[in-house]
This record gives sequence, C-alpha cells and structure tokens, in this order.
Amino acid sequence: MAGFLSDLVQYRRLWLMIVVLGIGGTHLSGFQMSVINYTSLYIQKFINETWLERYGSVLPQETLMLLWSLIVSVYCMGGMIGCLCSGYLAAKFGKKKCLLLNDMVLITATLLTGFSRRAKAFEMILAGRFLEGIGAGIHMNAHVQYAGEISPKKLRGFINVTSTVFLALGKTVARILGLRDLLGTEDMWNVLLSFSGLVALIQLLFLPFFPESPPYLLLQKEDKAGCLKAMKQLWGEGNYHTEFDDLMKEKAITKGTKIMNVLEVLRERSVYPQLCTMLLLLLSLQLCGMSAITFYTSEIFRTANLQESIIPYVSLGVSISELISIIFCSSIIDRFGRRTLLCGGYLLMALILVLLETSLLLSDQFLWLRYCSVVLIFLFIIAYGIGPAGVVVSVMNEIFTLSTRASAFVIGGIIIWLGLTFTGMIFPFAVMLLGPFCFLIFIAVLIISAVVIYLFLPETKGKSTSEITEKFKTCQFFKRKHHQAVEMHAAEEKTFCTKL
Repeated sequence: MAGFLSDLVQYRRLWLMIVVLGIGGTHLSGFQMSVINYTSLYIQKFINETWLERYGSVLPQETLMLLWSLIVSVYCMGGMIGCLCSGYLAAKFGKKKCLLLNDMVLITATLLTGFSRRAKAFEMILAGRFLEGIGAGIHMNAHVQYAGEISPKKLRGFINVTSTVFLALGKTVARILGLRDLLGTEDMWNVLLSFSGLVALIQLLFLPFFPESPPYLLLQKEDKAGCLKAMKQLWGEGNYHTEFDDLMKEKAITKGTKIMNVLEVLRERSVYPQLCTMLLLLLSLQLCGMSAITFYTSEIFRTANLQESIIPYVSLGVSISELISIIFCSSIIDRFGRRTLLCGGYLLMALILVLLETSLLLSDQFLWLRYCSVVLIFLFIIAYGIGPAGVVVSVMNEIFTLSTRASAFVIGGIIIWLGLTFTGMIFPFAVMLLGPFCFLIFIAVLIISAVVIYLFLPETKGKSTSEITEKFKTCQFFKRKHHQAVEMHAAEEKTFCTKL
C-alpha cells in the first residue's frame, strides 16, 4: 500500500497525462461506436421528415435503410483512412501534435452532427460520422503508442492497458447517456452525438501542457536534453536511468534508421515474427466470440423473462462489468505477465462458451438454464476483460521498436477496421445459418489461439524493446523461418553475382 501511494505521488503528472490522453483518445472511439445504437430510430425519423419536407413525398423504406447503413458504415471507412494517415502524421509531427490536430477534426465533426437538426440536413450527419471515423483511426493508434512511450518500465503494462480501459469507459458512458432518462430521447439525440466534441475540446486545451514522448525526442529528434526533461516532468525526481539506458541501447541498435513507412516494414524480414504475432492476436481478438455475445445478449435477456424496460440497465451492467474487469487486468498484468493472462483468458472464455452453448440448446427443456445463460454472459465479459481485451494492446506496444511501431500499428489498425466491417456484414448470415452453433467456431478459435500463444509468444513483462526483439530471434519457429529467409536471400545474391 505504501508503494502504491508513493507511486501515486511521484507519478502524479503522468497520471494526469494518462487521463487527458484517454478521454480524447480511445474513450471517444468507444463512445462513437456505441452511441449510434441509441440514436438510430431518431436519426431515421429525422431523415424521413427532412426528405418529406424537401420533396413532398415519403422516403421509400429501402432508400431509408440504405442511407442509415451508409451513416453506420462511413464511420469504418473514415477509420481506415485515418488509420492509414496516422503512421505518417505520428512520424512527421510526433504523437502530441498529431492528437492536437485530430482534436480539431473531431470538433469540426461534432459541429456538423450537432447542427444537422437545426439545418435540416441529414447529409451533415453523414459528413460528421465520416470525420469522426477519420479521427478514430488517428487517435486509436496515436493514443496507444503515446501512452506506451511515456510509461516507466515498472508501470508499462498497467499504462498500456489504460487505452483499453478508456475504450470500455467510452462504451459505458454512451450507454449511460443514451438512457431515455438522460439524452436518449427524440429531443436530445443531436446533443448526445455532440458529446464527443466537448471531450475533444478538453484534450485540445490541456494536452499542450504535457511533453512529447521521451523515445520520440531521443531516437527521432536526437534531443537528449529534451528527453531527460520529459522524463523528469512525467516521472518526478526518481531514478529513471534504467529507462534512459534502454533507450540509448535501442538508439545504438537502430542508429541511422528513421521511422519506416508501411511498405518498408512489410519488406523488413526481421520484423516478420512481430507482425505474425500481431496478426494472430488481432484475429483472435476479432474472432473470440464477443460479436456473438453482443448479438445474443438482448435475446437471452428476453428469454429470461426480463422486462423490456429493465433490459437497457442490464446491458449497462454488462458494460460496467467489462470496464471493471479491464481495470482489474491493468492492476495484475505486471504481476502475472502477458502470456499467462492471454492463455488463461482464452481458455476460460472457451469453457464459458461451451457452457453457454449447452445452456442455449437445452433452455427449452430446462427453463432454469435461461437464467444461467444471463450469468454466463457476465462471466464471459469478465474473462474477456481480464484476458485479451487488456493484454493484446500492451503486447502490440511492446514488441515493436520505435522505427517500426507507427507503421505496424497502421497495419494492425487496418486489420481491426476490416475485421469490424467484415464481422458486421458476415456474422448475421452466420447466425441465420448456424444459430447457437456459431459459438463452436469461436470455441475452436479460442483454443487454437491459446495453444499458439503459449508456444510462440515470448513473455514481455519487465523487458526492454531490444530484449524482446532478441527473444523473438531465439524462438525456434521464427528462428527457423529467419534462417530460411536468409539462406534464400543469400542464394539470390549468389545467383545474381554468377550471372554478372
């Protein structure tokens, strides 16, 4: 307890910066992804009324659904564009300036969506959601990298997970404000959509008082004095020479190497093990079963005879459970390590899905199993929060060097946005074809992911970036692939020389 209070005092400016980063970072992504569900009926009615007033005829239902689908999907399109831009912006201007520029984009988007009702132009909602998607693509990458780079080694796991904590917090805030007792009404839906602009304004006002990340200052700007000053500002008067020495080692290893773009990273064979690991983690996160749980939640609550008026509050309880479990993950990740929480989380989620599958199939014969299904949903969300939800981002932040991290996150971000789009399009058809048996796919994915992670992912707890890179090189599977690639490259060179 004394150590916790000591860290609280010593790193007080760091904690403030984490809050400022979080509320204008992944918190906004979680809010924007969730809030659209609570305004859907009101926005569709607004589109109908606007169309009727303009053209004097009722909008066909097919056209209305097309416009609504466009409003939902344009956010993902913007997210992919923002993600592609984030690597260049972070390398060119640094994470701090990148986020400040992004706040201006988000405030513009909020003005468009907020005043759309007064202007009687649903096109403004479309443009606003597109800009919000671009902002989400930028700040999801910049926030995660920024948070990881400003953290001391002993708090790195905890601070890396805060980006996921704020993502879950954004979802929870959207569910709270979206209740009909608050802003989830026909008169206030445009105010609800405008909330993200207020948060972006807070970050725009306060982030300039905090420094750029120490690794960026030292490795890219070669500003040793600025790096030490930033460490002192964020970490107090404590001993941070270990972190500085690690940065100097990384600088020596990557001497003369500038931040690589996406194509350069894809061509760099020494980064393939880390890219393969990131791909595995992101695909397992996309296919772990959260989409199925989200799809079935309301139906399971109704079959358990919960009143319709209570279901939104129970769903809010699900979001709060996710938030609390991720906060708990952040407090234990530096004690138990990343690999343990990932493998344990995936296996526990697989077990819960087996029980949930059994419960859904037998609920008509045994009515009490319907209530068990409700409990299992809460347990699945808790296992998800303690395991992959909190740990994946931390591992991604730790396995790449500064020269490759920004572009690697662009690649990862594209996978995430494509996964969201693909899951949203394909999953409803999978449910129609398979019904509750769709959980079997996710059970298989979870078990395979746990085994592969246990075999090939090195533990990153308490290790510097250079040490983690060396760990990947010593991994037998990747070592064999690396040797094959080197031999192939040498053979190509030899053939070329002979011809010459």
